[in-house]
Amino acid sequence: MKSKIFIVEDDIALQEVYAYSLEKEFDCRCFDSGEDFLSALKNEKPDLVLLDVMLPGDDGLTILSRLKTKKSTSHIPIIIVSARNEEMSKVVGLNLGADDYIAKPFGVLELTARIKANLRKYTKAADDDLIYKDITVNTAKHKITVNGTPLQTSLKEYNLLRMLCENAEQVQERDEIFTKVWDGEYVGETRTLDIHINSLRKKLSEANSEASIQTIRGVGYILT
Repeated sequence: MKSKIFIVEDDIALQEVYAYSLEKEFDCRCFDSGEDFLSALKNEKPDLVLLDVMLPGDDGLTILSRLKTKKSTSHIPIIIVSARNEEMSKVVGLNLGADDYIAKPFGVLELTARIKANLRKYTKAADDDLIYKDITVNTAKHKITVNGTPLQTSLKEYNLLRMLCENAEQVQERDEIFTKVWDGEYVGETRTLDIHINSLRKKLSEANSEASIQTIRGVGYILT
């Protein structure tokens, strides 16, 4: 399946260049304005966005800031495309969260290479993450965030919450938790597990997480 690319560019001639150059390898959709683009995002999310800076209405940097501060779109890789090739313009875009920057005029081969590089980078990052609602478990860096804010956990709490995220909305039996998180130690001992569950519940609540750990009496726990 082709990667879906949303292109925000008000120059019709340049839209045609994009379509002709990229449509063989990517599923491309062009938008004349940021307003039309943001409206489309409500129904579907692209794999990558090419975003021009100079646009009617809100400019590209304003749209970029909006996308990167919203949970539902912050993960989408964005390449800023602009005739502004001054260093300051690049710095502003990158500081706002742009994943890459390419200045007009650009070569089609370079643009294609940058798109592929950013898609690979995103795919690798996604492979390292377990995401459930607003909880992200980065297995490569061994850390957990809630709404982008780090959640301080002990090693056992990290492994426990990771297990619950891996099996979100599925009941995890107590003995299975002990086997995977405690390597079989303390099986049948309720207090050890209860203490860790209660600690995680408190930390998730303090972080205003949408997720919660529910007790299934006589069986175990479930993350919902």
